[in-house]
Amino acid sequence: MNRLKDASSPYLLQHRDNPVHWWEWGPEALAEAERLDKPILLSVGYAACHWCHVMAHESFEDPAVAAVMNELFVNIKVDREERPDVDHVYMSALHLLGEPGGWPLTMFLTPRGEPFWGGTYFPKEPKFGRPGFVQVLREIGRLYRAEPERILKNRDAIRQHLAKGAEGDGGTLGPDDLDRMGQRLVELIDAEHGGLQGAPKFPNPPILEYLLRYARRSGNEEARQRFLLTLERMALGGIHDQLGGGFARYSVDERWLVPHFEKMLYDNAQLLDLYALAYAETGRALFRDAAEGIVAWLAREMTTPEGAFAASLDADSEGEEGRFYVWSLGEIREVLGEADAAVFAKAYDITEEGNFEGRNIPNRLIAGEAPAPVEERLAAMRARLLQRRASRIRPGLDDKVLADWNGLAIASLVRAAPLLGRPEWIALARRAYRFISDSMSREGLLGHSWRGGSLVFPGFALDQAAMMRAALALHEATSEPVYLQDAETWRDALLKEFTVADSGCLAMTARNADPLIVRPQPAYDEAVPNANGVFAEALVRLAQITQDAEDHRRATEVLTRLAGIARSSPLGHSSILNALDLHLRGLTILITGSQAEALREAALQIPSLDRSVRWLRQGEALDDDHPAKALAASLAEAQALVCAGMRCSLPVTHAEGLKDQVKAMLQPVEARTPSG
Repeated sequence: MNRLKDASSPYLLQHRDNPVHWWEWGPEALAEAERLDKPILLSVGYAACHWCHVMAHESFEDPAVAAVMNELFVNIKVDREERPDVDHVYMSALHLLGEPGGWPLTMFLTPRGEPFWGGTYFPKEPKFGRPGFVQVLREIGRLYRAEPERILKNRDAIRQHLAKGAEGDGGTLGPDDLDRMGQRLVELIDAEHGGLQGAPKFPNPPILEYLLRYARRSGNEEARQRFLLTLERMALGGIHDQLGGGFARYSVDERWLVPHFEKMLYDNAQLLDLYALAYAETGRALFRDAAEGIVAWLAREMTTPEGAFAASLDADSEGEEGRFYVWSLGEIREVLGEADAAVFAKAYDITEEGNFEGRNIPNRLIAGEAPAPVEERLAAMRARLLQRRASRIRPGLDDKVLADWNGLAIASLVRAAPLLGRPEWIALARRAYRFISDSMSREGLLGHSWRGGSLVFPGFALDQAAMMRAALALHEATSEPVYLQDAETWRDALLKEFTVADSGCLAMTARNADPLIVRPQPAYDEAVPNANGVFAEALVRLAQITQDAEDHRRATEVLTRLAGIARSSPLGHSSILNALDLHLRGLTILITGSQAEALREAALQIPSLDRSVRWLRQGEALDDDHPAKALAASLAEAQALVCAGMRCSLPVTHAEGLKDQVKAMLQPVEARTPSG
C-alpha cells in the first residue's frame, strides 16, 4: 500500500502512484519496520531534482522492481526540503561511507533508523561499473539476514561519528585573520570566469559575500574585481535565465554556460542581495538588470496566492531536462522575423548547430553587453520570446512555502530595494512576511513548511534565524516596532529550544521535535547559509540597533564560540565570518528628529554590509547607557548619528554629510574583537 496520497509535499505526491509501498518519514514507519524486522530503504529527493525523476521512472514506477523493494524493505520517501534534518543525518552518514553525496539519496537503515550503507542514484540495470538497483536490493537483503554482524559493524562505526557535534579549536579570530583568509580566497577564484575554480560551478553566495566584505575592509582591489567578475560572468551566462530572470542552481561547466536547469528560491534570494550590492559598487546596468530580473521572476512565477514565495521550479518538462528554456534558431526567426532574429542571435549565441546538445541556451558570454540603444531593442525581443515561451509546457512548480527560504528572500528584497530605487519590493517582502508570521507560527515558534493548510511543525533553527534576520531588515526599513518584537521572539526561541548546552551552538531541531538517531548540530554552510551564521549576524544587528548591553554580550559570546569552529575550515563557515566582519566593523546609523525620511533613505542606501539603521520615532527614547543618549536629545530637527561600538559621531543633518561620515568611520579603527 502506497501511503503518499495524503502527503502535502509536491515531491511526495509525485510518487503517490508508484507500485512501491511508500511510507512518509515518522514513528509509524519505523514501528512497522521493527514489527516486520525488515531493513528500511530510505529515498530522499526533491521536486526539482532531475536524477530523482530518472530513478523514479526507471525503478520506482516499475512493478518488478517495486515488488523486490516491497518484499525486502520498509520503504520511506522523504522530501529533503520538507525534512532537512532527516536529509542531513543520512547524507552525513553517506559521506562517512566515502561517497560524495547528492540526490536522490538512497540509504539502507536498520529498523531503528540506523544507517549502515547507501549511495545516490542507482541505475535499474548495471552500467558504467555500477550495479543494477535490483542487484543492490537483493544483496542488502541477503546481508541483513545472513551476515548481521557486518551490518552491525557498519552501523556502529557510522553512528559513533554522527554523534560528534561541531568542534572548535578554542581559538579566536580577529581582523588580521579575516584578511589572511580573504587573500587566500582571492587566490581560489577563477581569474577568467569567476567563481571557485573548476567545474561544476555553484554561486556560493556566502563565499562571495565574504570576498566583497574583505575587499571593502582591506581596500583590496583584486578581491573587488574578482567579486564583480563572478557576478558579471554569471549574469552573462546560461545559468542566468536571460528571458525570464532568475538563476539556475549551478553550471555544469566552468564558463557558467550550461545550467542544471532547476531554479531554487534560496539561490535567487541570496543572489538578489549580491547583485544589488554589485550595482551599488559600480552602477552597471548589467547588475541592476540581473537583480530586477530575479524579482520579476519571483513576482511572476513564484508568488503563491497567500503572498509568500514558492520553493522551486523543476529542471525537467516533458520528460527532458531544460526543454522549457532552450531554443532553435528557426524558432527565434519565427518569433522575431529575420532582421531581429539576426541581431538577437549574434547577441545571445544562437546558431544553427546550437551550443547545447543541438539546441541553444541564450547567453551573452561571447557578445557581452551592448550600447544602450541596442540593449533597448534586445529587451523588446526578449519580451516577445518570453511570451512565446509561456505557451510551452511548463516545468513543475513546487509551491510549498518554506519559512527559512522565504526569510532569506524577504531580507534580500528589503536590503536591495533602496539600492535600486524600488520601494515596491518592500511591499512584496512585507506581504510574504505577514503570511509566514501569521500562518506558520505557534506560541513564538515557527513551523518549517506550509502547503494547502498543512504545516510541518516545529520548524528548524534556520527558520527562526532567517526570519529573525528578515524581521530586523524590515524594522530598519520601516522602524515599525512589531518587527523588532518578532525578532526578539525568534531570538528567544533559538536560545531556549535550539541551543545545545554543551557546545553552545544551535541544533537543527527543536528540543521537543521527534527524535532522530542523533540531534544534528551542523555549523557549516551548504546551499543555504548555516543557522549558526545567520543567527550570529542577526544577534549582531540586534545589538547594533538596540545598543543594549545584554544584546552586545550575547552577540559577542556566540561569535567567540563560533569563531573557534570557523578557524578549522573558513570557506565552509563563510556565514560565520560574515557575521564576525559585521561585528568588528559594522556601524549603527541612528536617525532622530522630525521629518527625517530623507536621512533615513540615505542611511538605507548605504550597503547593509557596513551598517545597521535605527530610526527613533517620536515618543521613543534611548536607554540611559546608549552612547548617543545626550547627542540624540540635543536637536529636535532631523539628524543622524553614526556609532561604532560605544563611540558616536557628532550629528549630521543632510544626506551627503551622512555618507561622508560613514566613509570616514569605516576607515580602520581599533579592532572591536570578540572576547569572553
